[in-house]
Amino acid sequence: MITVDQGRCASSGQCVLSAPQVFAQDEEDGRVVLLDEQATGQQVRRAATGCPTQAIRLA
Repeated sequence: MITVDQGRCASSGQCVLSAPQVFAQDEEDGRVVLLDEQATGQQVRRAATGCPTQAIRLA
């Protein structure tokens, strides 16, 4: 399971570049939008570890 903390998000878009099928960015402020909280795989792990503010958590 994936959770995101939009309050920590810096709107860098690294998660979207790593896993565009799982993450998007809000059109107004650029913060992370979670599209699939059940997604798994290397791309999801890469997105979580690449987040500069650690706003993405994997359970």
